[in-house]
Amino acid sequence: MPVSAVAFDLDYTLAVPERDRQTLLDEATAAVGAPRLSRETYLDAHRRNLTSETREAIFAELLDEDDPSPAALADAYREAIGDALVPVDGVETLVADLQESYRVGLLTDGPVRAQRSKLDALGWTELFDVVVVTGSLDAGKPDERAFRSVTDELSTRADETVYVGDHPDIDIAGAHAAGLRTVHVTDGEPIAEADGAVERGALAAQLPGLIESFCRD
Repeated sequence: MPVSAVAFDLDYTLAVPERDRQTLLDEATAAVGAPRLSRETYLDAHRRNLTSETREAIFAELLDEDDPSPAALADAYREAIGDALVPVDGVETLVADLQESYRVGLLTDGPVRAQRSKLDALGWTELFDVVVVTGSLDAGKPDERAFRSVTDELSTRADETVYVGDHPDIDIAGAHAAGLRTVHVTDGEPIAEADGAVERGALAAQLPGLIESFCRD
C-alpha cells in the first residue's frame, strides 16, 4: 500500500527539553511558591487530563486550597518548558522534504494551550499541514479515536499513513492498533509492533528512506 501521509508525535520525537522534566517542574513550582511535585505524580494527573484546554486542570488535582493557583503554576511550567525546548537536528528540513511527496501532520498529547505554546516557542506554527492536539478531542493517545482524528484531518486512510513517535505504548502500539504504519524513534530497542525504527539523532537522515521502503512493500 503506498504511503500518502506522515504524522509525527512532538515531545521527545521532534523536540526535547535541554533540562529534564523534573528540573523544569521544580523551576515552575519554585517560581510561584508551590510545593514540590514529583514527575510521576504530575504524569498520573496529566494522563487523566489529556482532553483539556490548559494544564490548569492537572495542577488543580495536585495543589491544595492554600497553595498558589493552578493557573499560575500552569503558566510558570509552560514558560519553563518553552525556554528549554530545542528541536531535533534537521526537523524543519525533514518536514519540508517530506511535504514534497506526502501530507505531513502532527498528533500530540496534552492540553491545547500547552502544546500550541511549544509550537510557538519552536517557530513551528506553520510547519505542518495539519496539527491535532488531543486537548481538543474526546480521547488522547493511545485511543484509536486520537489517531483517527489525524488521519481524518490529513484526508488519508490509516493504512496509507505512517506515524512517527517515541513512546512504545502510547505512540507505537497505539498507532499500530489503529491500523497505521509506525516508526519508533528510539535510543534503544524498538518494540515488536514497529514497522521500522530510527535513532532520534538520525531521524532527519534516515526517515525519508525508511518511508520510501514502505512504499515498495
